[in-house]
Amino acid sequence: MKPSIAIILCFLILGVDSQRWVQFMKEAGQGFRDMWRAYSDMKEANWKNSDKYFQARGNYDAARRGPGGAWAAKVISDAREGIQKFTGHGAEDSMADQFANEWGRSGKDPNHFRPANLPEKY
Repeated sequence: MKPSIAIILCFLILGVDSQRWVQFMKEAGQGFRDMWRAYSDMKEANWKNSDKYFQARGNYDAARRGPGGAWAAKVISDAREGIQKFTGHGAEDSMADQFANEWGRSGKDPNHFRPANLPEKY
């Protein structure tokens, strides 16, 4: 079953009204863009030890959009970590990544993970 069909079925089962569903989907799209922007900035910055900061920042920005944004951030973060585990990425680093993801989604300041001398642009 396609994920979009599964989401719609869940909303129907849970009885979420159409206006709330539209808002959720809007927030999810905005959250996806926030995550993509953080990823693009990370690649552009090419800064050593900055991945946790950008992950926390992307999750923080997405979660501030609302429940849909937080959902998108969790799905994207979990998928990214799942792929890394599948390809043999270290479990210890994956746990640190997930900690940064959850830190940002919980509304805590992503600058906690900001590496020294990272340009202010980011």
